[in-house]
Amino acid sequence: MASPFTTPAERLPFWSVALVACFALAIIPLAALLAQEPARAPFVVVESGRGYGTLQEAVNAIGDAQGTIEIAAGNWRDCAVQQGGVITYRAAAAGTALLGGKPCEGKAALVLRGRGARVEGLVFADIAVSDGNGAGIRLERGPLDVSQSWFRDSQQGILTHDDTASALTVDKSTFTRLGTCENSAGCAHSIYAGDYGSVTVTRSRFEQGRGGHYFKSRAARNVVIDSSFDDSNGRGTNYMIDLPNGGSGMIRGNWFVQGADKENWSALIAVGAEGARYSSDGLVIEGNDARLAPGLDRTPTFVADWTGDRLAIGENRLGPGIKRSDRR
Repeated sequence: MASPFTTPAERLPFWSVALVACFALAIIPLAALLAQEPARAPFVVVESGRGYGTLQEAVNAIGDAQGTIEIAAGNWRDCAVQQGGVITYRAAAAGTALLGGKPCEGKAALVLRGRGARVEGLVFADIAVSDGNGAGIRLERGPLDVSQSWFRDSQQGILTHDDTASALTVDKSTFTRLGTCENSAGCAHSIYAGDYGSVTVTRSRFEQGRGGHYFKSRAARNVVIDSSFDDSNGRGTNYMIDLPNGGSGMIRGNWFVQGADKENWSALIAVGAEGARYSSDGLVIEGNDARLAPGLDRTPTFVADWTGDRLAIGENRLGPGIKRSDRR
């Protein structure tokens, strides 16, 4: 007679028990592994595969070397200061990684003073500081390439210091609801470049400004191509493009609409309004389309020139009321 303590498994043939045991051994470790798998860190240094809980930790891990930080999808209230190295900041999927609401050093979400940087697919939003210069990116030195990124609802989009040996390039990016003239540091702008070697903006959009200029640059050379400046829903804005110290370069293939709510509607493009540090001889301005928002009745100038240099103003499509150029 079978013992009352005999289990069902003991009454099975030996090979059946062994088979069940094998399946159990295979399933239990897999289930345990799945249950214990940690969530992916928001900031991953691609070259090492290591993840970090803060952006600054990832930047520090690269140090003065070269590396890429991949930023996971999410609204990260985080910021970082880059002191050295060449670092790429890349969204895991363009437009899904947001650095918002937290400035480092009272300046920006990214403060860059390393040997170089690249930004791909990130969103910068809601940056404000007491002096009015809160930016998505504060570029203090070195070259910077920005692509497929969105700067919105901050005091500045990109703000630079001076570095005549370096270049800033921006491609396929959008600047929305930026700028202010309400603070102690003066006006803020969508892009405000200091005395940089060159600034190039291509295939980008500027819209719904909240004060200041959409693009202001003190660089020796400026190139703005195939971009749009839609001021139809702007508030208290000034020039679309301001080159206050002159400079060479090209403004070509852009689309401009001047809106109703302007602090200064006298011109769309200004050259040398604060003293011509650089010659504007040969500055090409051609192939652009400029018009007033529907219902406006005013006579702004497309290009206002304070330099007296030989600007190369070619054919541009100007809507009713917009004068070609004038000397100021």
